[in-house]
Amino acid sequence: MGNSVLSEHSRQFERLRFAYPVVSRRSRGLSLGLNVNPDKACNFDCPYCQVDRSVAPRDKSVDFSAMAAEVDELVAIAASGEIWQHPRFADTPPPMRRLNDIAFAGDGEPTTYARLGEAIREVHAIKQRHGLPGVKTIVLTNATLLGAPKVLAALSELKAGPYEIWAKLDAGTQGYFERISGTRLQLARIVDNIAACAREFEVTIQSLLPTLDSSEPPEAEIQALAERIAEIRSRGGNLRLVQVYTTARKPANPRVGMVEDKRLDQLAALLASRVDVPVEVYYGRHWD
Repeated sequence: MGNSVLSEHSRQFERLRFAYPVVSRRSRGLSLGLNVNPDKACNFDCPYCQVDRSVAPRDKSVDFSAMAAEVDELVAIAASGEIWQHPRFADTPPPMRRLNDIAFAGDGEPTTYARLGEAIREVHAIKQRHGLPGVKTIVLTNATLLGAPKVLAALSELKAGPYEIWAKLDAGTQGYFERISGTRLQLARIVDNIAACAREFEVTIQSLLPTLDSSEPPEAEIQALAERIAEIRSRGGNLRLVQVYTTARKPANPRVGMVEDKRLDQLAALLASRVDVPVEVYYGRHWD
């Protein structure tokens, strides 16, 4: 597939404000994103993030009714196949021309959205209305709030249909965690939160491995990451998969680059040799 389809993940599609379609390598098809953090507020400051926070947001808050209408419209044109006529998606290979999921992602941390549970219910209703009960609902999260009872209650709405929770875990040590996540929060707290969530839900770990100042993540860090994953499993965590990937879209920070395919395979193999969870690799894309 050409770089354009996989690297173009703009969160503005035509006139839409809160919903956006992308062809996702990890979804292996079309993913309809929901931006429930249009104000760009996030409790992490990851250097690899592609959100440019130097540019003022168009919207400061979510218009719930408008968001629901946008999702409904996108599901309709995806279900009909009309979306593949759009210039952005016209070159999408046939195997990827499928609606895989509706994903809560966007410009910040989705679990901070106060109406998350209600939004998940609305997405489920939209899928039912269009006769697409098999389309997954996915929540992407940095796991900072996964242990909070109100967040777990909101996520319980996912169980009305097929779902996935993708929890970010890019580091195994506190020092590297602070560097790659741009926060002084405790990594132990993140691990605690993922373990708590994974005792109630099936969870996928998403580990993004970029280069930073031309340096790859050290192997010792991958080994430490494996230890954190093993800790989650030992505490009763139901982990479906570990996604190992690198940058495919241009980050806002020029210090960040892509781990080449062969090296990414090596790092993923090292991780896979130390965990009892399936590991999948998703290669990056050069954006220059």
